[in-house]
Amino acid sequence: MSDDKSIDVVVVGSSIIDLISYTQRQPKPGETIKGSKFCKGFGGKGANQCVMARYMGAECVMVSKLGKDDFGNEYMKNFKDIGMITDYVKQTAEASTATAAITVSEDGQNCIVIVTGACDLISEADLQAAESVIQKSKVMICQLEINVNISLFAMKMAKKHGVKTIFNSAPAECDIDPEFYTVCDIFCANETEAEILTGLNVVSLDDGKKAVTALLDKGCSTVILTFGEHGSLYATAKDRNIVHVPSFPVVPVDTTGAGDAFLGSLAYYVACRPDISILEAIKRSNRVAAITVQYPGTQLSYKKRNELPKELFE
Repeated sequence: MSDDKSIDVVVVGSSIIDLISYTQRQPKPGETIKGSKFCKGFGGKGANQCVMARYMGAECVMVSKLGKDDFGNEYMKNFKDIGMITDYVKQTAEASTATAAITVSEDGQNCIVIVTGACDLISEADLQAAESVIQKSKVMICQLEINVNISLFAMKMAKKHGVKTIFNSAPAECDIDPEFYTVCDIFCANETEAEILTGLNVVSLDDGKKAVTALLDKGCSTVILTFGEHGSLYATAKDRNIVHVPSFPVVPVDTTGAGDAFLGSLAYYVACRPDISILEAIKRSNRVAAITVQYPGTQLSYKKRNELPKELFE
């Protein structure tokens, strides 16, 4: 990439091949059930978020690692076809490309098992090689599908250069480094992750508000709690006023990747639309996520800018 190229969003994270089986219901432990359909797609929380931001119109850089295998070659081509900058997506012979076995039931809910493979080999050296592009980016997103120490290292690097950071605490760990709460500008979790992180039972919106308060108490400056069909909760440490942002009611077909669509959209708005408030960005991102759940697949369900409602970009 050219040195003078403007970068909106950089994502440090996972690139995973999704192997998706559709079933009437989720199997019980030890049970074998018959599926109705199978498909393969491109996924991984990091890549999903980066692809959604790119589809919205952001100039995006992905920092990730793939295997030197057929899956890795396919994924690299996918990134390039989308128009993402791939200078910092490396392929290695030391591990296979990461995979996710996903089961989607008729009610649109999913269960996922990931084998992170090459994603585990993303190193500090990889980030140092990408530092020149990170420092001129507007927003960085990190998650926990790669080595947690690498995600923390990446956010510290971004913070050092004044880059806004969005941290997605997925998949959640109950004992994450306390620095994760303080180094990010926006801390984003769903209700399940909030339960793990706070030890609170998060079922209702009132429960969610308590979890948001607990996350603020841990040192977060801004918290967004995504709550599926209930929408999102938002608060800042500055005034601690918790705002409920309703969702757009839809009938879900497949919820896989909806949270990542929300985050990628949010990153786009933060980076490219500083003229709108964070609350407006959350509203619009909720709507993008609601659109994706009406279609099967992960990135397969994501719509490009010209396929989304025009008012999302006004």
